[in-house]
Amino acid sequence: MPEQYLEPNQALTRPATPYEKKLAGALSEVFAGGTKDLPGVVAGLNGLGLNAPDGNPWDETRFRAEMRRLGE
Repeated sequence: MPEQYLEPNQALTRPATPYEKKLAGALSEVFAGGTKDLPGVVAGLNGLGLNAPDGNPWDETRFRAEMRRLGE
């Protein structure tokens, strides 16, 4: 049985913005490092120096809100 792969940005109905591409790249880097939980994702994004859209460091509440907003 052939492996199935997700298409990048398969849920988007428009091209990804530069911000979305940067966030996706940072998340890929965090996950590639073995992180599997929300506190680790938040720490990883902050460790990469990528702030939340409001300019503040990420926290779990900001991250959840941003993922919800991007998923709409």
